[in-house]
This record gives sequence, C-alpha cells and structure tokens, in this order.
Amino acid sequence: MARPIVLIPARMSATRLPGKPLADIHGAPMIVHVWRRAVAANVGPVFVAADDPRVIEAVTSAGGKAVMTRFDHASGSDRIFEALGAVDAGGVHDIVINVQGDLPTIEPSVVRASLAPLAAEPAADIATLATPITREPEKDDPNVVKVIASELDPTRLRALYFTRARAPWGEGRLLHHIGLYAYRRAALQRFVAKRPSPLERREKLEQLRALEDGMRVDVALVDTAPLGVDSPEDLERARILLAPGKET
Repeated sequence: MARPIVLIPARMSATRLPGKPLADIHGAPMIVHVWRRAVAANVGPVFVAADDPRVIEAVTSAGGKAVMTRFDHASGSDRIFEALGAVDAGGVHDIVINVQGDLPTIEPSVVRASLAPLAAEPAADIATLATPITREPEKDDPNVVKVIASELDPTRLRALYFTRARAPWGEGRLLHHIGLYAYRRAALQRFVAKRPSPLERREKLEQLRALEDGMRVDVALVDTAPLGVDSPEDLERARILLAPGKET
C-alpha cells in the first residue's frame, strides 16, 4: 500500500512577486492557503519546505508543519528532496507529492488525482496532471505549458514531451500541463541527481530532464487548472477567486 507524503516548496525571492509565500489573501498568507488545501486532500502528512524563517512561522502559527531548507536551491524539486531527508530520513514514505506553493486555489481532489497514475502503472516513475485547454489565447501562450501524450485510457496518458509551443499540430485538443508531481521516492532521488538536460534548458521546463533520462511520466486528466500566482495581477485574481462565498 502506498504511503504518500506531501511537500510544498516555498521560496521568498520570486523575481516577479518577491515575498510571494506570505502574500496576504483574505487574512492568511498564500502558503497557508496552499497548505490547508493539501491537508484537505487527506493523502498523507503535509510539510512546507521553506527558505525563510518567516514562512516557517506563518505555517506553524496556522497549525502546520514546516522545515527549513537552504536558500540556494535551483528548483522546488531540489528543495523538497532536502526536506524529505529531514522529515523522513527512515524512508517510511514511498511517494512524494510536490505541490507548488503558489497554487492557492488548488482543489484537494486534484492533489489526490496525482496518485492515480502511479497506482495504475507500476512502471511509471512520476505522475503529473493536465487539463484540456478551452481558452483560445492559451493555445499560443508560452506561459501555458502543453503536454504531448499518448492516451492509455480516458483519464490517463503517458507523456511524450512538454513544450511552451502550440503542440501537437492538427485537429484535436491541446492539454495544459499542471505543474504538480507525484514521484516514487527512488525517482525523485534519481531526478535531483541529474544535471539539467539540453531540452530542459532550452524550453525552461524541468520535467524534460526526466524524459531525457528515460524516466516514465504518466498524466492524470483533471477538469480545471488551478491558478498559479506569478505576478501581482495573478495575486489579485486569486483574491477574487478566494473571496468569502466564492471559494473554488
């Protein structure tokens, strides 16, 4: 039986929105909103992996658990791997779910959905999520990452490539990749041990490192994409979406 743990990386020095984890959304820091939703998923213990004591204080004051990590990690995957060694050195948890700390509207059901591909396919190393693109401008938006995948069943696919370009060509749906990952523990260790790959550097998409290394990434389809907060405009949209009486 799988024994997941949820780790939420939080970095204070985001270029477009410095101090992002502590951005106020209706009286609570954004990182606390994410933590609460990850806890509500009820898949396993939840820890925030932070690079600043102010984030630790915000999470623990809300009743959560947090662990301090180095400030100089290149990616969230590196940060959660350090945190995993601190909170589970004995290796009790065999699946590690990486929930980005800037997804304050994420549905608990979406967190749970990330486990389905690993349960269905023992050969899958990593699971992630996608949803069909319905807004035409997003099809050509490089900030909306697309996943090209082969269908395994109506709700599950195998990733072949990730890109910022409009792809694949021709008629048919395009899929918006949601940057939430469930790693088998050994796969996470293998992933962070690898240097950034050529396609990863070109597309600026970390998940391509796994594909270039021959790892299998399966994808669960979900109904909607959570809002990723990367700018002041995104933050205002999150405040609107999470206004009392309008929670997603």
